[in-house]
Amino acid sequence: MREDFDPRQVQCFRFVGAEYAGGEARLHYALDDLQLTEVVRFPGAPEVLPQRAQAVASALSMLHWLAGTSYYKAAIPRQIEFAGPLPDPQAAELITQVYVHGLAEFAYVNQVTLADRVVIPRVAAASEASPLSLPRRALVAIGGGKDSLVSIDLLSGRDEPFAVTWVGQSELIRNCAERCGRPMLNIERKIAPELIELNRRGAYNGHVPVTAINSAILTLAALLYGYDEVVFSNEASAGAPTLIHDSQPVNHQWSKGPEFEVAFDAWVRSRVASDLHYYSLLRPLSELAVTARFARLESYFDAFSSCNRNFRLSGDKPRSRWCGECPKCHFVFLALAPFLVKPALVRIFGRNLLDNADLIGDFEALLEWGADKPFECVGEARESRAALARLSERADWREDAVVAHFRRHILPRLDPAELDLAGLLAVGDRDHLPERLRTVFD
Repeated sequence: MREDFDPRQVQCFRFVGAEYAGGEARLHYALDDLQLTEVVRFPGAPEVLPQRAQAVASALSMLHWLAGTSYYKAAIPRQIEFAGPLPDPQAAELITQVYVHGLAEFAYVNQVTLADRVVIPRVAAASEASPLSLPRRALVAIGGGKDSLVSIDLLSGRDEPFAVTWVGQSELIRNCAERCGRPMLNIERKIAPELIELNRRGAYNGHVPVTAINSAILTLAALLYGYDEVVFSNEASAGAPTLIHDSQPVNHQWSKGPEFEVAFDAWVRSRVASDLHYYSLLRPLSELAVTARFARLESYFDAFSSCNRNFRLSGDKPRSRWCGECPKCHFVFLALAPFLVKPALVRIFGRNLLDNADLIGDFEALLEWGADKPFECVGEARESRAALARLSERADWREDAVVAHFRRHILPRLDPAELDLAGLLAVGDRDHLPERLRTVFD
């Protein structure tokens, strides 16, 4: 029997170092004397151009620091050390935010505190980055769900030059990427096997800010392959906290939210390349607004999935693309229902999730009706309430178990002002987008 691991005995987490060569980044960490190495592979990456060497070094350092959340959380020691160069104040502040806010759900679930533990040493301010004259084309992250496919459709309609890219070995994502008809880039990320063993032996475990990590991976990829934009598809709803604990917001989607986006883009422009832009194309839209646009993209209906059980590293995956049991399945079904004919939606999921009385409690959580919103990438409660209110008006939905329960027991107690579906479909602020794309939703 393996000896148990006691995370409380670990004194120090150390960033040991990082190097890049031959299309492979190796990220080294240590928990006391235990060494851990993560490997990120960039297939067919060319040799680093001399004029990009400093930018690559900066991007590699940030990848090293942000990917460290996966290893730091195993023990959350109070001492954090850097064997190599220390981050400058701007980088240190970004790292602190990612570790404190990006790991807030982890801290809440494990009943630990991080704000007083995460103290990042720093050096004096670094010099400003210069432009690199990167080629005018974008790396667009694709995740196999509806959001990235909406971004890809919008950019394709503008004849924008871009490639679709993803991290990991998901065949579901690959199938969606192949349907886009664009160049593809699949990056491999291999977690240190020692971490998986620590998790089995009693390490702290839980949610990490994977979007922040993938953002750092794609920034390095943009420099290696030559792209001047890194584009994600995070919507406005991602900025809403999942719950409030001790007067502090806890957001499952923090690294998908605007706070991270603004801070990371500012760091990229000032410390990596002044002409490299990181942004989310869908930030002006709510989840419902994204879903309304996706409802027009029938060519993806038999390929996409937002069910996270398809993408987890361990455990059984659903037999079909939709497990029908998780909050993501429930929310996406509900969000699509106002915009699709009922038979089409039931064909996508293989069942009618709104006509299952056993799921009433799960949908009430999406409404934040007597329960907190689930720790999942789902829309705001007001979006779920507005969608169910609209379905309550439709003869084809109003008698289904979940809709009927909402119509009889919840809808009469809601303020009609918070059920404004049209308002949720409006396009919000676009100032963060490149000027050429600010009319992309028109």
